Amino acid sequence: MTRFIHDKFAKDYLEELLKDYGEVKASEKVSGEIKEIDVLFTPAKQQSSNIQILGLLGRFAQQPAIIEPYRNPASTDEICDCILKLLEIKALLRREAKTNKTKLQDSEIPKLCVLTPTISETRLSSFGTIQKAGWLSGVHFLPDALRTAIVAIHQLPQTPETLWLRLLGRGNVQSQAIIELQALPLDHPYQKATLELVYNLRENLRVNQELEADDRELIMRLEPLYQRDREQAKEEGRQEGRQEGRQEGKQDLILRLLNRRIGEIDTSLIEQIQGLSIEQLENLGEALLDFSSVADLETWLNQQSI
Repeated sequence: MTRFIHDKFAKDYLEELLKDYGEVKASEKVSGEIKEIDVLFTPAKQQSSNIQILGLLGRFAQQPAIIEPYRNPASTDEICDCILKLLEIKALLRREAKTNKTKLQDSEIPKLCVLTPTISETRLSSFGTIQKAGWLSGVHFLPDALRTAIVAIHQLPQTPETLWLRLLGRGNVQSQAIIELQALPLDHPYQKATLELVYNLRENLRVNQELEADDRELIMRLEPLYQRDREQAKEEGRQEGRQEGRQEGKQDLILRLLNRRIGEIDTSLIEQIQGLSIEQLENLGEALLDFSSVADLETWLNQQSI
């Protein structure tokens, strides 16, 4: 079943995004009838302001959180199971606090975030969910005592703030998020790593013989992006190779000219020359015509580090 492939992708993906902001435990076991929490997140004591780049996901991660992503729409029983995991974690924390004779702070108790690609209004009503002021549409809260939010990914607005959660959606929602991911600046801290995870998902799905329609569409959507990125990587590799070859050639030429001009130079000066950029090598090639001793070279190199 491809569900397990998507489950692995979701856990790896959330761990990759959240690891810089605290402790992430995937498939964390809880007591009772051995249950597993998909992602248990504990924020770092000094929370980085960079977490805002994760938008809505980053907002959930500003406090301890249990994150349960579903590939298929979460059923009533599955949501209840998630709430049970939360209550068991809360009970465990209370026992630990009692043993240590400390008071369990509300801020230490995780909040539950159930990520479901779609959900019916009937199911939401059965849990008594409400929309809270200051939160985006698609985020449905259970009564406060249950510390739970159900995120209906298909209802999230198509904005940068929701991108990192919409990537865990299905069909057109996920496809559109992938397009937005690919369009991010190349220096975005999460673009490259996330694309690699998405491409790994593509590879894992391709070897599966029984694909759902959504998965076939996802593979088709990713194919041109995958090929383009691989060609771009190859071209960058070729350009880097040419650049390195050009730089090494200039270094060799400069060293030969220096040997003729001022005699053999020692290893430390050679290493400094090898650390120069192409532009600096070109400048050195002009300057060395006026050198009459090694001291002139040393003076010139010292000026480059000022």
